[in-house]
Amino acid sequence: MSQTVSCDTSIRVRYAETDRMGLLHHATYFVYFEIGRTELLRERGITYREVEDAGHFLVIIDIGCKFKKPAQYDDLLTLRTTVTRVTHVKIVHNYQLFRDGELLAEGHSTLACVDRDGKPQGLPEMLK
Repeated sequence: MSQTVSCDTSIRVRYAETDRMGLLHHATYFVYFEIGRTELLRERGITYREVEDAGHFLVIIDIGCKFKKPAQYDDLLTLRTTVTRVTHVKIVHNYQLFRDGELLAEGHSTLACVDRDGKPQGLPEMLK
């Protein structure tokens, strides 16, 4: 992935993902980020299963989120996932979560590539 790569994913907030106030629970944002990473790979013709079957595992070593406005039950959201940096062993993603074009949250994650024993290894060509 040598050029900037981005993917927009639609996600509807389900009742089980909300708190008693009907707001999207803060931990669910990280689940949505994983959906974004998975769909970004899928859009490029790659699945996590293929990467893992080849002996490459992507583990999160850093993740964060800034919450600007709450999402609510049944909102239709758009998650923009962007690869912002790729090194020999790491991929950095940025996330923007929108409702009707309004920014609700911004996040980031850094994934490192490891082998089956958890030891760092170079990213496979399919991820560069």
